[in-house]
Amino acid sequence: MAQSPDTSPWFGRKNTISFFAAYSNDSSHILLGSADNRKLLDFGAGYNRRLIMNRIVNWQYSFELLPVALESDPMEIETIQQTVPTVLTSTLNLGSQALNCTPQSTAYSFTTAGGVTYAGTESFSCSGREWTIGEGISPIGFQWNFMTRDKIQPFLIGHGGYMYSTQPIPLSMAGSFNFTFDLGAGVEIFQNKTRSIRVEYRYHHISNHDTATENPGIDSGLFQLSYSFGR
Repeated sequence: MAQSPDTSPWFGRKNTISFFAAYSNDSSHILLGSADNRKLLDFGAGYNRRLIMNRIVNWQYSFELLPVALESDPMEIETIQQTVPTVLTSTLNLGSQALNCTPQSTAYSFTTAGGVTYAGTESFSCSGREWTIGEGISPIGFQWNFMTRDKIQPFLIGHGGYMYSTQPIPLSMAGSFNFTFDLGAGVEIFQNKTRSIRVEYRYHHISNHDTATENPGIDSGLFQLSYSFGR
């Protein structure tokens, strides 16, 4: 039996499935987080359900699942430059994540019981990265599309959820279980009334809400590309 043509004046679906990739090359103190130089790489799927649609707005419930959520931390190294009694330089890989990569140096001087004085500089910096794999889910979310009669629609989006990682992030004394939320905006480009591509930018936050010893949090600017389809 042939389907009747879609005579709706709006570009919008009742149920939408999406597959997406998202990436952030850096982190900084945008609003809440203080862990710098983190990278994020996510691969996931989403489901949207239309709640209200008219000529002004398409308001949708939005759910996202991240079976692959990767987070990268810079690793901390210690460099000791001794000047007394002999000139000596040694570097030690501490094997732990650095909160930030701003070089920090401290002068030291002490005298042993045998009367020998040691002096120099102790410095901390970053070298190399460590990737941690995790998973995430955002069961609470909404998306608002505007200009619903047009094939190119600006939208706002936001989610709340959690992320679980195989080791604590972004520091060893932080948690493996973290809460997440994001707020963003973008453009949805409809190929037809059932298929579209979304390009968006989000403020993305990760933190453990003080459920672990340390809670520096990660603020990221996340770019996301999605392919969506449905009816």
